[in-house]
Amino acid sequence: MKESPIRPSVAIILCIVFGSAFAFLVTAILSDMVGGFDRSVIDAMQGLEASWLTSIMLAFTFIGSTKVVMLLTIALTVLLLWKFSSRSQAYFFFFTMIGTIILFQALKLIFKRPRPEFHRLTEVGGYSFPSGHAMMAFSLYLLFIYLLWRHIQSTAGRTALVAFAIFMFIMISASRIYLGVHFPSDILGGMIASAFWLTLTLLLFVLFQKRKKRSLVD
Repeated sequence: MKESPIRPSVAIILCIVFGSAFAFLVTAILSDMVGGFDRSVIDAMQGLEASWLTSIMLAFTFIGSTKVVMLLTIALTVLLLWKFSSRSQAYFFFFTMIGTIILFQALKLIFKRPRPEFHRLTEVGGYSFPSGHAMMAFSLYLLFIYLLWRHIQSTAGRTALVAFAIFMFIMISASRIYLGVHFPSDILGGMIASAFWLTLTLLLFVLFQKRKKRSLVD
């Protein structure tokens, strides 16, 4: 993998910031400080309810599902290995995505937050916090930008890449609120947890690469 744009010291600071933000959000949820915020956002989102919009949101929530994300993870891993001949990038991407899936499932079991009991447009099991869809979408599409950026030379191409990643994250996350299966604070928690995990894995890979280079020199 190419030289990382982030220094280890900066990555450590970011891990502390994201970890602290996640802990603060958990405290706010447990003390019901975000109840009014969650309900107002859900009411606003579901106030847009229409049959055509529900179909679109169901499509985006399917795109953000674990099965689809796993297929995309495998496809991009194969692409990185075959098309770009980059084992380090492929391993980094695959490890980070699998770790994201394991992490959100573990966090759900730890916090066991019930899903919203307001107006639901679809049924789903499991716990609510943090949003697995938000975590997977944040990791997947941010990694899209990170890994594909240097392979796209034009400004228009890079702008389209960033716009696509932002659009997909917003729509997948919004679909979960619109459908009534997640609180907005679940989405925020997923984004923060994913940011922490991405920063941590990037730090570990940077340190591993530096150690590998030193062993080759020695």
